[in-house]
Amino acid sequence: MNPVTESVSTLNKHPQNTHGLRSTNNAARLSVSESESEAERLAQFLRANAPVTILTGAGISTASGIPDYRDENGNWKRKQPVQHQEFMQSLDVRRRYWARSLVGWPVMQNAAPNGAHLFIQTLEQQGVVHRVITQNVDRLHQKAGSARTIDLHGRADEVICTSCGERHNRHDWHQVCASLNPHFRNLQADVAPDGDADLEMDFSGFNVPDCARCDGIMKPDVVFFGDNVPRPRVDECFEAINQSRALLVIGSSLMVYSGFRFARHASLTNKPLAILTRGRTRADELANLKLNADINMTLQIAASELTD
Repeated sequence: MNPVTESVSTLNKHPQNTHGLRSTNNAARLSVSESESEAERLAQFLRANAPVTILTGAGISTASGIPDYRDENGNWKRKQPVQHQEFMQSLDVRRRYWARSLVGWPVMQNAAPNGAHLFIQTLEQQGVVHRVITQNVDRLHQKAGSARTIDLHGRADEVICTSCGERHNRHDWHQVCASLNPHFRNLQADVAPDGDADLEMDFSGFNVPDCARCDGIMKPDVVFFGDNVPRPRVDECFEAINQSRALLVIGSSLMVYSGFRFARHASLTNKPLAILTRGRTRADELANLKLNADINMTLQIAASELTD
């Protein structure tokens, strides 16, 4: 463990109260108390190290109704998502992906920023936040007004031809897929991360449209697992951290190297690293401050302290 690491302890579990309402109220008070303590530590970190770059992961968007991939131990909650090579090489995989997208994409499209996104935007306006790097593809930071956001893994609201680069709005593409596959339009399933859905059936009858310009393969403008983040985008992220005094990670386990490398870079360049997320992360041993707390509540209180 890094000797300067400050780890916020988890509150001990209290005995179950036989009165449900009283137990619920006690739990709520404990949650607020825990968040107040950790928010004070976060506010101190931000005061001492502003401007900071923030790196966000799926945990920041769950309050907006978008599921995440991993549990608090960093393990997969469901089957791993589609792999880049499989998507490019297999028509059956593309049929499955776009059919499931008819169910899952509208949830991401209609998702609204939650308090955490808005608090970050407020801190950005105040000069506390230099840049936002997000591993998410939901564009919720931009919807919240964060204009200096780097979409590390791309953006799910656009589709791109892998051959000629032709782009389309995802909403329009969704309508094309739906019109070509009316028998897939009204399916029901649990929503999965990144516009996917937990749907298993025979997808062989799904018609996948190709690029209207060159007949190439169309895919969301996102970095699938097994693909590489474009180097210029990675360099932009490194530069954002270099121009900041510290890095704050929010809602990410950092289990994927594409995000972890920035925590490691902060550590190697002697920039303070803080992590706000539930559960363990790959960079816990590198962190100067680890906050195991509710993201929304902690950011709300910290932002309030900084604006007082």
